[in-house]
Amino acid sequence: MCAAGHTGRADVAQLVERDLPKVDVASSSLVIRSTPGTSYGQDVPSLRTYDVPRPPPRLGAVEFQGFPVAALDFYDDLEVDNTKSFWEAHKHVYAESVRAPMTALCASLEPEFGKAKIFRPYRDVRFAKDKTPYKTHQGAYVGVGPATGWYVEISPRGLRTGAGFYEASGTRLAAFREAVAHDTFGPELEALVAELESAGFEVGGDTLKTQPRGFDAAHPRIGLLRHKALTLGRQHGFEPVIHTPEALDLVREDWRTLRPFVEWVQRHVRD
Repeated sequence: MCAAGHTGRADVAQLVERDLPKVDVASSSLVIRSTPGTSYGQDVPSLRTYDVPRPPPRLGAVEFQGFPVAALDFYDDLEVDNTKSFWEAHKHVYAESVRAPMTALCASLEPEFGKAKIFRPYRDVRFAKDKTPYKTHQGAYVGVGPATGWYVEISPRGLRTGAGFYEASGTRLAAFREAVAHDTFGPELEALVAELESAGFEVGGDTLKTQPRGFDAAHPRIGLLRHKALTLGRQHGFEPVIHTPEALDLVREDWRTLRPFVEWVQRHVRD
């Protein structure tokens, strides 16, 4: 973490992706989208014949055409065999079916929202109990402030969008709680969150188990006051639309819908 509570670029991915739903593949009810006739008792590199189109090189930016089925298949298999040998055998699938479409998507969103940081596919395992080397999703993030901005990802669970502030320590956390407790600013946030929840977004972010020091447990906005980070996200799953250019419209409209929430954070969660 950088001085004065600001978050370094290297930390952003950890903060944003920490808010993602965690899936235990061995015990979850996750629906694996395997192709007919395959079995996870086999060696995973032989599970699929990835049908990844390889178009001729084009000059200039490539237009976003959606995330191919091969992207979700790739992450399905990576969740089962998260090893260097699998990655090396299929890294061309990652490059062509995951990284390239995400880059094109972010390029299309950049004129309105700003330049995105596309996260690296490698996990930081230095202090982690889980030593699997690769992330089982691809995320991208447009920052508009310290640990604050818009997010999009593709994973075995499909397409997910979101926004918010993913960390606030010291003076920024104090500023957030002061704004939530304010007679005007607090109800504004409460109304924004309620409206977004009714539109299908889910509230996330680390929270305290009890009320923060100096606040009454009976405060009318105690639920918001407990947040140390506050995000809103929507899961689009693997509906057919995510494999088409219209997925760009889904992300753009979600980010536009989340803009008033992001702007509230920009105004109030400051050093």
